[in-house]
Amino acid sequence: METTLAPGGVAAHLLPSPRPVQLLDPDGSLAEQPTDAHHYELPSAERLLHVWRGMVIGRRLDVQSTALTKQGRLAVYPGSRGQEACQVGAVQAITERDWMFPTYRESVALFTRGVDPVEALTLLRGDAHCGYDPIAHKTAPQCTPLSTQLVHAAGAAHGEKRRGSDAVALAFIGDGATSEGDFHEALNFAAVFSAPVIFFVQNNKYAISVPLAKQSKAPALAYKGIGYGIRSEQIDGNDPAAVLAVMDAAVEHARGGNGPFLIEAHTYRMDAHTNADDASRYRTADEVSAWLAKDPLSRLQTYLTAGGHLDDAGVRDAEQEAEERAADLRDRMNAEPQVDPMSLFDHVFAEPTPQQQEQRAMVQAELHAESEEQA
Repeated sequence: METTLAPGGVAAHLLPSPRPVQLLDPDGSLAEQPTDAHHYELPSAERLLHVWRGMVIGRRLDVQSTALTKQGRLAVYPGSRGQEACQVGAVQAITERDWMFPTYRESVALFTRGVDPVEALTLLRGDAHCGYDPIAHKTAPQCTPLSTQLVHAAGAAHGEKRRGSDAVALAFIGDGATSEGDFHEALNFAAVFSAPVIFFVQNNKYAISVPLAKQSKAPALAYKGIGYGIRSEQIDGNDPAAVLAVMDAAVEHARGGNGPFLIEAHTYRMDAHTNADDASRYRTADEVSAWLAKDPLSRLQTYLTAGGHLDDAGVRDAEQEAEERAADLRDRMNAEPQVDPMSLFDHVFAEPTPQQQEQRAMVQAELHAESEEQA
C-alpha cells in the first residue's frame, strides 16, 4: 500500500493534529473544528453522562483521599484534581477484557476501573505494594518508578496478541517520564511487534517541579511516537469529549491489529505533586487560576445541562452517591488495618524457592517465640 508522505518525508498518517484535538470549548460549547486536524465524532450524550458521573465520584474520592493524608491515614497521596477527564475518559473507553497499567497518580482511574477504593489506596497507606488482585481487575499494580510499567504493558499486549486475543493494554504515563529510557524501549518494542497498546501521556506541565520547557524540545510530546512508526495524537486533556473520542479511535486502531497508539493529553495538576510538595515554590497563583477556568468537570456539566441531558436532580443524585462513597471510604480507612507479617512471602514467586521457604520458616519461628514470651 502506498503511504502518503508529509513535508520532510514523515508518513502523514502517523502525525498528530497540529493543535490539540478539542470538541468542547472551556465554556462548555461545541468547539469549531479546524480543517487541518484529524476528524473525530462527538460521543453520544449517554456516554458523556457516564463520564461526567465518573468524574463527579472520582473527584470526591480524590478530595477525600487527600484529606486522609492530613489525618495520618495515608503516608502520601498524589492528587488527580484537574486530570479527571484523562483518567475517567480513558478507562471508560476500554473494556473489562483489556489491561490497564497505572502510575502512582491513577487513583481516580482505579476507582473508575471498579477497584475498591480501600484496596486502591493500600499502596499509599503502606500496607502492601498492591492491595487489589491484578488478574481479577486486569490492572497491574500502581507503578512508582517512572516508565517501567510501559515495558510491562507492551509485553502484556504482545502476549495477548500471541494468544489470539483481541485485548488491548492502556498504559498511563506522565510528561516527565517520557524522558526515561523505558519509555523509548517500550515504544520501540510495541512498534516492532505491532503490540496493541495505547500509551496515554498525561502532560500536566510539571515533572514534580520541573516545567515541560526544561524536559523536552519536541513541538509536542505526541511527536515522539513518529520516530518509532507509531500513530500519534494530541488532545485537550481537560475536554472529556475529546479524550473519549480519541481513545475510541486508539482502541479501534490497536484492537484492529494496527499496532500501538500514542496519545498526549494536555492537562494540569491543580494540587501539589503530593501532600509533601509545596507547589507555590515553582508556579504562580495566576497560572493555577487560568487552568481553573478550564476545569474538565464544569466544562462537561455545562454542555450536558445546556443540551437538556442533565438537570438539577441528576446533579444532586450524582453528588449524593459521591458523598456516600467518600463517607464509606473515610469510615473504612479509619479502621486500623490488620497486617499479617507472613504476607511478606505471598505473591513473590509462583513456586516458592528454597531460600524463600527458609526465610519464611525463620520469621514464623521468631513470631512464635515472641508469642510464647508474651504468654
